[in-house]
Amino acid sequence: MTTWPTLRTYTGRHLRRIALPLGGIGTGTVSLGGRGNLRDWEIVNRPAKGFRPGTAFFAVRTVSPSGAVTARAVEGPLDLSEYEGAHGSGAQNHGLPRFRDATFATAYPFGRLELRDADVPVSVDLEAFNPFVPTDVAASSWPVAVLRFAVTNRGSEELTVSVAGALQNFIGRDGTTDVAAGNYNTLSGGDQTAALGVLLRSRGVDPTAEQFGSVALAVLDGQDVSRRTGWADRTWGDSLLDFWDDFTADGRLDERTSDSPTPVASVADRRTVAPGATEHFTFLLSWHFPNRRAWEKPETVGNHYTTLFADAWDALSGFAPQLADLERRTVAFVNDFLAGDLPEQVKEAALFNLSTLRTQTVFRTPDGRFFGWEGCSDHEGSCFGNCTHVWNYEQATPFLFGEIARSLREIEFGHATDENGLMSFRVGLPLETNASDWKVAAADGQLGCLVKLYRDWRLSGDDGLLRALWPAARRALEFCWIPGGWDADRDGVMEGCQHNTMDVEYYGPNPQMQSWYLAALRACEEMATYLGDDLAAECRKLFEHGSAWMDEQLFNGEYYRHEIRPPAAADDVAAGLRETMGAADPTHPVLQLGDGCLVDQLVGQHLARLTQLGTLLDEDRVRTTLRSILKHNGLAGFTGHFNHMRSYVLGDDESAVLMCSYPRGNRPERPFPYFTEVMTGFEHILAVGLITEGLVDEGLEVITNIRNRYDGERRNPYDEAECGHHYARAMASWGAVIALTGFDYDARTGTLRFAPRQAGAQNLFWSTGDAFGTFNTTTHELAIREGRARIHAVELNGQLISPHFT
Repeated sequence: MTTWPTLRTYTGRHLRRIALPLGGIGTGTVSLGGRGNLRDWEIVNRPAKGFRPGTAFFAVRTVSPSGAVTARAVEGPLDLSEYEGAHGSGAQNHGLPRFRDATFATAYPFGRLELRDADVPVSVDLEAFNPFVPTDVAASSWPVAVLRFAVTNRGSEELTVSVAGALQNFIGRDGTTDVAAGNYNTLSGGDQTAALGVLLRSRGVDPTAEQFGSVALAVLDGQDVSRRTGWADRTWGDSLLDFWDDFTADGRLDERTSDSPTPVASVADRRTVAPGATEHFTFLLSWHFPNRRAWEKPETVGNHYTTLFADAWDALSGFAPQLADLERRTVAFVNDFLAGDLPEQVKEAALFNLSTLRTQTVFRTPDGRFFGWEGCSDHEGSCFGNCTHVWNYEQATPFLFGEIARSLREIEFGHATDENGLMSFRVGLPLETNASDWKVAAADGQLGCLVKLYRDWRLSGDDGLLRALWPAARRALEFCWIPGGWDADRDGVMEGCQHNTMDVEYYGPNPQMQSWYLAALRACEEMATYLGDDLAAECRKLFEHGSAWMDEQLFNGEYYRHEIRPPAAADDVAAGLRETMGAADPTHPVLQLGDGCLVDQLVGQHLARLTQLGTLLDEDRVRTTLRSILKHNGLAGFTGHFNHMRSYVLGDDESAVLMCSYPRGNRPERPFPYFTEVMTGFEHILAVGLITEGLVDEGLEVITNIRNRYDGERRNPYDEAECGHHYARAMASWGAVIALTGFDYDARTGTLRFAPRQAGAQNLFWSTGDAFGTFNTTTHELAIREGRARIHAVELNGQLISPHFT
């Protein structure tokens, strides 16, 4: 078996909140808890925090030559917070005997729970993952969880060891709706397949229901496999008693018949383990739920992954022969990444937040297109529609899965942008009929999409993509200049009504929207120049004036401020610029930024750096602003902090950067809603800005403080929340990888560049979205691990070098 890498290890109270998502891109997930329980079963087309089948566990049984038997659930001890309930403990699998000691070792997507108990003659390592191979979306999109149990005989006698899994057929239940009826289980596998297991299906659930589908549980390459399609129908908990008695008697399972509408399936494998030896019991859990709904509407849009397989067993059977190769490729990626000379907190933030791509935040429609909520509420998606202003921040898809990023651009410009250039900042589904239902443009969202189009074209070299989307992109920029628009007087300054990611409208010039505008003007200048479009000259003129104006008029000596300019009348605001969450009366706007010091006031500058668009503003003022943000918004200890909204930071031992402060007073009576909050996505983009402007230590401290808060005890390390779990904006964390390595790739010329911002950085990880690999700054060895890249030249710190390809 391939040795798995480890980045972080958790023990004790730090196991409490761990929930590692197991599943593919666009398939949903079930999560591995820190003590080994399978929790948060979110495979039925919706988030489902806290949902679990009535029965779901694995157990191990040993017997020695003398007949001494031990049996345990493959789980660590319960946390003290799980002890109390109305009828005793409400913890999952609370009545099963378990191991005394547990350690959780991980480097996403791998999770390894190490279980030890002096009274049990074996140690058990539960190894769980789903393949994750950057550049290969298909390889990373299997609806399967791999659960491998490495059982080591610690004694001097040969042992007979059995591992069994049990799972209730919960089809019809999704954590919100319960239409379970007529469920049944059938034995599957044998003949030409190495997997033996049980397929869970339903005759009673409506085949068109969201909750309809199938699940499969199997053991791979088993030696002495036994299975049950049901548990005995007994009262007073005796169904579980019968299973436990049957399993512990001889380590095998005898069939039971059941009339339950939700029968329990069970699979066991029995083997002999020599003294000091280790046996690996590999179980596969797969699923297939085809009837995904269209955002918040009743129409069915479906799932791409379910078009590839007939049912869950078909998916499992297709996956099993590829497991070894997919595991090898996943290990190679993580090893390459961890071998890079990056600080541990940067690796953790970047790697662990990739799990968002596998949660219910993201899905694919049958045509292969990618869609994303902003995040996940407990039981439904949070804020639908590929929200442009939120997804602007994430940097994972363009550099790891270019296919996903380009799909998002095609949707934004090819479907969400109308004939006048208004880009609906939330796209509707079904796409063919409802794409532009929203009909509201977000200033930052629309301008950021122009920057992202340039970035993704540059990374891919896909001229076809650029030429196909440029007409809509040009309209999207020209939309800024419509009467009553963002820059109606066409002077390079955003004066108009600007809906934005704070869920309100800003009136008048402000640094957040203006920095996005400057970046968009530069991106459009570059694209227009390449295409021979005379718009390039206009973009340059507006950029130069807008940049100079922002430096001269908005910089107050410490940071850039918002100059509030209400319209004379509501009718002066162009249609499609206002959303219902902002000020009711634009002529007397509330919920403004004003003289506040905003955490991401230079977000456009930060993304321009990552996208190689250069300096948008005076560099000294940019650095002064970043230092001011840390000075005024940085807070160590939150016990004395007033926050009228959501709390993502608490207590005296947590540090963070506030969304906004008013160090010079003059705070509006009602500032924008989130000014007292802390949100990690904004902190991550601040860290990127700090690093790209040479304030490396300061940027690393911001990231360190974030990850200290997501420590397993207080919060789940794989779930940086904002408006929902697994929030897309937090994937801005990958930007620190780009910033620290000084990575750039221009597919148009085939030029690969590195300019590390840390002294002594030798081993670098790089990724273009279509290829990834490693580079050594000393030996100049360049390796391409996956994908393809056209490399004609390599630069290190601005100097051409001759790489050694390995």
